Amino acid sequence: MNPKPRIALFVTCLVDLHRPSIGFASIALLEAAGCLVEVPRAQTCCGQPAYNAGDRKTARDLARSIITAFSGYDYVVAPSGSCAGMISRHLPHLFDDDPNLRAQADALAAKTYELTAFLTDIMHFTPTPPPLVISATYHDSCAGLRELGIKTQPRALLASVPGLALTEMTDPELCCGFGGTFCVKFPDISARMATDKTADIESTGANLLLAGDLGCLLNIAGRLSRESSTVEVRHIAEVLAGATASHPAIGRPRTTS
Repeated sequence: MNPKPRIALFVTCLVDLHRPSIGFASIALLEAAGCLVEVPRAQTCCGQPAYNAGDRKTARDLARSIITAFSGYDYVVAPSGSCAGMISRHLPHLFDDDPNLRAQADALAAKTYELTAFLTDIMHFTPTPPPLVISATYHDSCAGLRELGIKTQPRALLASVPGLALTEMTDPELCCGFGGTFCVKFPDISARMATDKTADIESTGANLLLAGDLGCLLNIAGRLSRESSTVEVRHIAEVLAGATASHPAIGRPRTTS
């Protein structure tokens, strides 16, 4: 019998600060898939905000700490295409001038996965979530889709949820306007993109929006709330782990008067 793979969960800053239930749901799913899961206490930010802002020194310092904290594990898994993309696609290039650290960064990148991709592509896992009778739609985050090629994996996992009917948006791949520092640098453009996204969501008639990146979800939930929408917003891990009853929707439940 093969030993269980030893997994390091990269929690992400947003999950840690805003939605810890996603982290717990991720652990539950990975354990159900047959993994041994640990959460390295020394972990911190993936460095993407600094990297996108051109602050390579801060990004390199954070990258060194990540390499140290996550060495020795079989895989590193993050419930975020954005953070997984940073570690697996961009972090190694921070050390192009240091062959030793570049090699360590490449090794880390090669074993880093986004949660839904890891569950489907590596563990070939089919979850057994409790029924959730609801109409849902799914938003493809830019980082997960365009950097990591994540498209079919979350939908395959959602097909295992009894009662959940998935209705696709006209353009599920359209950016929500968050983009990390993009929404700060270009707020007017970002707000218009978010409005276009919420209009597409509403047009599906779905009662629930799902995605795999909390940054997107927080941004969309904020726009939906300001529009007095009743659409609930959740991370896919929460639905797959059956953690929807004990936690409020992202952005808090919304009701109309």
